[in-house]
Amino acid sequence: MTTLLRQAASAARNASRVRTFTSTSASRKDFVQDLYVKELKAYKAPPAPKDAHVGVVKTYTAPSPPKPPVLPSDLASELSAYDASEPAKAEVSKKTATTQGEDMGTGADAYLGFLEQDLPKAEEAHH
Repeated sequence: MTTLLRQAASAARNASRVRTFTSTSASRKDFVQDLYVKELKAYKAPPAPKDAHVGVVKTYTAPSPPKPPVLPSDLASELSAYDASEPAKAEVSKKTATTQGEDMGTGADAYLGFLEQDLPKAEEAHH
């Protein structure tokens, strides 16, 4: 019986040694990628000429400072003329809204009255 156990143990050890992780696809070098990376590493950008910025960059000139406003010589007379003038009143056209044959006024009271009205009963739509 012990010989049987020894043979089983040795078979298990041999099986564990034989079963190693292998992949089915062989790893191959990608020559195109290697060549591309090699060329990228070897690339040296040409040096820029000393006067490459000429014609591209504009010279900076500071804007002229703003001028202070000029006060009128007779400020009091201009203010009194402004106070005496009446503002132009725009003509307000009154449009009356008619709702179901009734004339409604304009303003907040008319709007609140419109909101308090009952909604007209619509016939139920059959879907």
